[in-house]
Amino acid sequence: MKKLLALALTALGLLSFEPARADITITDVKGRQVTLAKPAERVVLGFYYEDYLAVAGPGAIDKVVALSLGTWKDWRPYQFAAYEKALPRLSSLPDVGNTEDGNFSVEKVIAARPDLVLLAAWSYDALGENVHRIEEAGIPVLTLDYNSQTVEKHVASTLALGKAMGTENRAEALAQNYRAAMDDIDRRIRSAGPTTKKVYVELAQKGAGEIGNSYGDTMWGALVTRLGGHNIANGQIGNWGPLSPEYVLSQKPDLIFLAGSEWLKRPLAVPVGFGADKERIRAAMTPYINRPGWQDLPAVAKGGVHAIYHGGARTLSDYVYAQYVAKQLYPEAFKDVDPAENLRRFYDSWLPVKADGVFMLPYDAASQ
Repeated sequence: MKKLLALALTALGLLSFEPARADITITDVKGRQVTLAKPAERVVLGFYYEDYLAVAGPGAIDKVVALSLGTWKDWRPYQFAAYEKALPRLSSLPDVGNTEDGNFSVEKVIAARPDLVLLAAWSYDALGENVHRIEEAGIPVLTLDYNSQTVEKHVASTLALGKAMGTENRAEALAQNYRAAMDDIDRRIRSAGPTTKKVYVELAQKGAGEIGNSYGDTMWGALVTRLGGHNIANGQIGNWGPLSPEYVLSQKPDLIFLAGSEWLKRPLAVPVGFGADKERIRAAMTPYINRPGWQDLPAVAKGGVHAIYHGGARTLSDYVYAQYVAKQLYPEAFKDVDPAENLRRFYDSWLPVKADGVFMLPYDAASQ
């Protein structure tokens, strides 16, 4: 009996010295302190779908209990279809709506009983005081931001997400991959020296008969400027908006990027992305090339017109599009860089689907 009592006391003593499980405290991209009792197991996914899957790794979809469906399925339908095939569970997940369409439902979020809600910073801002209703229900909200297009926020978002999901090593590897790629781009540009090339970017969504948005200090415009190109929209528009045809002709751009995507209800759009093929892309680009006056532009005359995937920007793999634009600005400095192959490798390494499609393409096949 004494022996049993001694063993029990010994076990009790060992238990008393076992360290208590510490909470996980994360600083998100808005500087908020978010505390989790343990790595998240029930997630409501508001945006950045591919980034979540890349960081959280195998089994990531099994931890999603609801998501904002429209900003994935409607915006990137062929991309979504690829993931739906690879991850059949996507078909049965509840839709909580999204802030872009104004149908985000706090009630549906709470009903899903998550232990973490992941929101883009812009979506968090759009929700305003409604975020507090989620938090008052005892559900932590973590914000991510790949839209700012800075290495700092890409890395911070990735590391915060990895900590929340218990995949810190995977997150650190992805963050380092991104840092290294962007550092390499910067190094090559410095080595090449300044470029004089003028760049025009147009959202190729509605067809050549209607002038699509260009980008000033955001999205593709911000990327062009960061890479040292001369974005002709600077000083003409702020975030985005169309440039007049006369202005574009007067600027004589050396490079033109037509940003296309998977817009099912836009038959005249340049169809870049998942499921795309080169012939269809070039056929959709031809009416742009044949716009009045475009044949005389340096970009057209010298093979400087390109299609690029609008859905590829503002993600953990967006460095490949930076490589592609930089390669057109500084051909010699990036002659050994293959952005399309680098995109395929990223998907093969980090995601459950292949990068099947065309994501960047020169109009002039001879310039490949």
